[in-house]
Amino acid sequence: MQGVFALYRLSWCLKIEIYGILNKRFFLKRVRKMEKLELERRKKTIIDLISDPQYKPLKIKELSMLLDVPNDERDELEEILEALITEGKIIRTKRGKFVKPETLNLITGTFEGHANGYGFVVIEEQENDIFIPNENTNGALHKDIVLIRVTSEPKGKRKEGEVVQILERGITEVIGTFDKSSNFGFVISDNTKIFKDIFISRSHDKGAVSGHKVVVKLTDYGNTRRNPEGKIQEIIGHINDPGTDITSIVRGFDLPVEFPKKVMDEVDSIPSEVQEKERQTRLDIRHLQTVTIDGEDAKDLDDAITISKNDNGYTLGVHIADVTHYVKENSPLDKEALKRATSVYLVDRVIPMLPHKLSNGICSLNANEDRLALSCFMDIDSKGNVYDHKIAETLINVDRRMTYTAVKEILENNDADTIKEYEELVPMFEDMEKLAAILRGKRKKRGSIDFDFPESKIILNDQGEPIDIKAYDRNVATKIIEEFMLLANETIAEDYHWQEIPFVYRTHEIPDPEKIQKLAQFIYNFGYHIKSHKEDVHPKEIQKLLTDIEGKAEEPIISRLALRSMKQARYTVSNDGHFGLSTQYYTHFTSPIRRYPDLQIHRIIKQNINGELSEGKISYYSRILPEVTKQCSEYERRAEEAERETNKLKKVEYMSQYIGEEFEGVISSVTRWGLYVELPNTVEGLVHVTALDDDYYIFDESKYLFIGERTNKIYRIGDVVKVILTGVDKIQKNIDFEMVD
Repeated sequence: MQGVFALYRLSWCLKIEIYGILNKRFFLKRVRKMEKLELERRKKTIIDLISDPQYKPLKIKELSMLLDVPNDERDELEEILEALITEGKIIRTKRGKFVKPETLNLITGTFEGHANGYGFVVIEEQENDIFIPNENTNGALHKDIVLIRVTSEPKGKRKEGEVVQILERGITEVIGTFDKSSNFGFVISDNTKIFKDIFISRSHDKGAVSGHKVVVKLTDYGNTRRNPEGKIQEIIGHINDPGTDITSIVRGFDLPVEFPKKVMDEVDSIPSEVQEKERQTRLDIRHLQTVTIDGEDAKDLDDAITISKNDNGYTLGVHIADVTHYVKENSPLDKEALKRATSVYLVDRVIPMLPHKLSNGICSLNANEDRLALSCFMDIDSKGNVYDHKIAETLINVDRRMTYTAVKEILENNDADTIKEYEELVPMFEDMEKLAAILRGKRKKRGSIDFDFPESKIILNDQGEPIDIKAYDRNVATKIIEEFMLLANETIAEDYHWQEIPFVYRTHEIPDPEKIQKLAQFIYNFGYHIKSHKEDVHPKEIQKLLTDIEGKAEEPIISRLALRSMKQARYTVSNDGHFGLSTQYYTHFTSPIRRYPDLQIHRIIKQNINGELSEGKISYYSRILPEVTKQCSEYERRAEEAERETNKLKKVEYMSQYIGEEFEGVISSVTRWGLYVELPNTVEGLVHVTALDDDYYIFDESKYLFIGERTNKIYRIGDVVKVILTGVDKIQKNIDFEMVD
């Protein structure tokens, strides 16, 4: 009994101790919260003072006297002032006086570096960035938050400025290639926007040798005269080791590769087959003839098609994998998907938004397996108008997994063997082709713009080495799927716009008037013109221009400049229309396996059609969607940049075997430093202006061309030229050409 009492007393003492610890933590938490509130209050006091119209710039000693700060609290005042400087709310002048940036006409923005040493400062909520010449960067590096002063505003050109102060460093780690000398080394960043090499002392090289890909922690950012310094944190591998080059790019863009354990634990609990109770609550359309059409190597099949004729035209069903049935809101899986925002398709691998068990398994619309889908059924008349539609949670079973190549063989090449193999589906594909042609004609009529530049497909061997580069085949099958997905996206967007429910839209804004004016001035030289109204241009004008130049000698140059005049599409919570598609309504509904915005709107759609979209839910989505759209837009850019970098790397590697050989290509871009020439296989290289010929060439920026001062020889975008490959640089991912006379 005594032992039991002792045990009871011990447990009671432990409870008191635990309670005391928890109480202490709660107390400390409250103290920290109060300290934070007090800090913000003091910051506001200083900001209010400095913002007062009667305020005259003061030094810290004068500020402490004015604010009646005791001598023993002077350090605290200095800390608050430094915090406000870091936040960009105030600055310290060269004489040590504190003022607001606006007083000196200073602007806060993000510095974007360039390989040639200059940069641009991106100002939030301002359309045009500001050019910073080499001599005015003042030690700023890529992604730094800086204060700048605008130094010139040339008419019709980008503003120029200088960095006055670096408020916050944007990069702490750099991925690059180590180059060792006897007593020290340098790391050349993989990101060419970090244009300075990083000095590594011998004591901090971690035994790296020349050619090692490394992760460097920056310890000193240097200045205008001195390079940054760092220490090697990790050796990824040697540049010649298979896979090291791509892994370095993945690390450089901070792309998440491995899924956390709690995410994988959640995935393990998801069944690999549709459950019986799930079948019973769905619209069962397994009896409909259903196909998927994708590339040969696609594994995440998230869209399937059904089609039938009716008295007025066609009924088209676009059936999208019901990913949200398995990815529950705010679960570890959902949070990880938002963190990734998109799948990233690199030349040798895919970094998926969702684990493979979902993306290639239960969420993939694999043939002859029951799958859950969110379907959009559209009744379409003979002119391509959707006169009725229905959205439903469905149960589907795909009859055949088709490839673009097989459908092309049936519809374009009339291949007898392929037609026989898919005999029962041929009428379906013929209906698809007819409907897609109607939809494409309608889009063109309203002014939808089609830029048909070739995309590259890089073929690798088992060692990850490029063995061929081809232009991606855009055929009748790819165009069918493209039209059907566009129509489903438009139909969903219009429906939810008029319901006035919080939603995610895909927005493509009207081009910048200055760029359109510049394009109009250029094409006038060729006898073309663009109509615009009050600085706005209708997409039909761009589409008409592309039609007019089709097949003409000037087509390459004008189509490329037209593309460069466009803005980048992004995700928004407001329905601002899609300029390129010439539609007021557009969203992304068709790829929830690989894009988070699609997954997000599936969740909203399902809650809406099931009567679960309460006022609380509407308020919740109104609150979270602005940040969701912003993050998804940013991470989409990151994925695109990573994909471009891996493609450039493999193109450089592929071309290294052809040094000294002659090629024919097209001038794709003209810059101050030279001409970019694109080969038929989409490889692009630079002919430096000094490597043209013996003449002295002048760059005419308004006409995008070089003119020889002595010979009057002209090089312009779109010209067909012959070049010799003179060299490649795997580290900088550069290809160098010289002109053949």
